[in-house]
Amino acid sequence: MTEVTKRILVTGGTGLVGRAIEKVVADGEGRPDERWIFVSSRDADLTSSSETKALFERHRPTHVIHLAAMVGGLFKNIRSNLDFWRTNIHINDNVLHSAHEMGVEKVVSCLSTCIFPDKTTYPIDETMIHNGPPHSSNFGYSYAKRMIDIQNRGYSEQHGRRFTAVIPTNVFGPHDNFNIEDGHVLPGLIHKVHLAKQSGSALTVWGTGKPRRQFIYSLVCGALGSREWGWKGWNGTPEESESSWFVLGLGEEDEVSIREAAEAVAEAMDFRGELVFDPTKADGQFKKTASNAKLRRYLPGFQFTPFRKAVKETCAWFDANYADARK
Repeated sequence: MTEVTKRILVTGGTGLVGRAIEKVVADGEGRPDERWIFVSSRDADLTSSSETKALFERHRPTHVIHLAAMVGGLFKNIRSNLDFWRTNIHINDNVLHSAHEMGVEKVVSCLSTCIFPDKTTYPIDETMIHNGPPHSSNFGYSYAKRMIDIQNRGYSEQHGRRFTAVIPTNVFGPHDNFNIEDGHVLPGLIHKVHLAKQSGSALTVWGTGKPRRQFIYSLVCGALGSREWGWKGWNGTPEESESSWFVLGLGEEDEVSIREAAEAVAEAMDFRGELVFDPTKADGQFKKTASNAKLRRYLPGFQFTPFRKAVKETCAWFDANYADARK
């Protein structure tokens, strides 16, 4: 019997990316010397330092993939920037400090491309995180996520810890938050198209449809997360610790407009009604085009799932799991 030498704790383990990593591990990426532990808010309140410490003492992880966060779409962020800041600052500080106290060998946290400056040159890359303020619509979440990079550098320089981060572009897929009011744009569109088909009405898309986004399938994040985030690449050198590890996403050429994303969802769900855009609703940040050149240097042969194929699979999952997904 193989001895378990790696205990990988995944915070936010029942969320979008956590579920994807769990599936990929179960489908064969797990190794005999690994024990994967997926935890959620039911296991501990990570805004509580005592509960976070108790969680780490209970599982004694050797590695951590930190996904837990308060997240939401554009309009939820606009309403609750302070809540996003305070909640995520508490979660991140508790997780990273508990990992330090427990002597965890490596922590990989999950950031977001919304942390990049709003006014910048494109494409953005891992070295540009702190080159200006993020977009005003989600400054609370963005700054809280940026501070992970600061803490990682501090733990690396002061304590020699191998704490780093990855920056996925807009993640979507099975087990997403399909809430129309509070979710992200693509799962919200999927839910809207489902309802429009049922009612025979037009599909109303909030905003002008002009902003552009790079999307990445959650199962692709799972494939990268189950192996590449944890055990390859960044090795704790000072020059690497000055920036986050990788932007995870398709290339600049795969960026699509919100209109194109809505059309892809409509096609995947065989929606033949009218698309109507509501310019009275906020567009949010116009673009945040990110370079995946660093990822490509490390993994030149990695295959991303094409956007329309991933949309079709996600729509099929939503239809098959509608009773739970709509919540």
